[in-house]
Amino acid sequence: MNYFLKYLFLGIIIISQISCSKKEEITILQNKDLKSQMIELYMDGYEAFLDQDTFFAAKKFNEAELIFPQSEWAPIAALMTAYVYYADDYYSDAIYHLERYLKVYPKHKDIDYGHYLLGMCFYENIIDEGRDLGPILKAKKQFQILISNYPKTEFAIDANFKLGLINDRLAGKEMYVGRHYQKSQKWIAAINRFKIVLEDYDTSVYVEEAIYRLAEIHYRIGLEQEAKKYATLLGYNYGSSNWYKASYKIFNKDYDLSEKEIFSIKEKDKKSIFKKFKKRFKDLFN
Repeated sequence: MNYFLKYLFLGIIIISQISCSKKEEITILQNKDLKSQMIELYMDGYEAFLDQDTFFAAKKFNEAELIFPQSEWAPIAALMTAYVYYADDYYSDAIYHLERYLKVYPKHKDIDYGHYLLGMCFYENIIDEGRDLGPILKAKKQFQILISNYPKTEFAIDANFKLGLINDRLAGKEMYVGRHYQKSQKWIAAINRFKIVLEDYDTSVYVEEAIYRLAEIHYRIGLEQEAKKYATLLGYNYGSSNWYKASYKIFNKDYDLSEKEIFSIKEKDKKSIFKKFKKRFKDLFN
């Protein structure tokens, strides 16, 4: 939220200063010029925003933009319109105004913020990536645009964190489908899903399990050398991994690994995944 306040309210502070310096002039003028009207509408929108009157605030910011579209404050008003909708969880309205802002003001100095906020709107709409990939893929696209074109901004830093979580969720979906295929003995389909995790989401928290599953399936279908290749890969990169320990039993059925130990490995792996999430988003857990 600090990102929003820092960039958007900067405009409000400057406008407040302009408004104060012009206070006497605005009071005297009966027929206000466009700039004075715009400032008044902007400040009305700001006051409504502080009062949590979302629709009135958005209306005033929108009017401020439209009454003086050539002004340097017009694109800021457009961003504020979008932001007040976002702040009150009206994501569809925020998305509409942000897409319009990006189209109308493609060279505005705060365009990086526009991409970031649009990405956040899609990000907040992620409910179940297993059923609807739309929001998660759109959020990913906006964050990638931000990182590629504005890599040194503070928004890009946060976008990198969000991309990490998005990739974990996408990888999780592939793992879920892959496990289902494996249980159904649809070996090729399962292999393809687990390979997607290795190739497209190689920094996700599911890589170790994906390698283990590939070793397990290849051994099951008689491709022992291929299975050993994946087991070696698992050992080389994740020698202390619980999944590497579980791989012993693939090649040695006499290896003493009880069902209780297997359950323990899975539980430890879940905790390991959670620790990785905490490390990546440590500020959220402090």
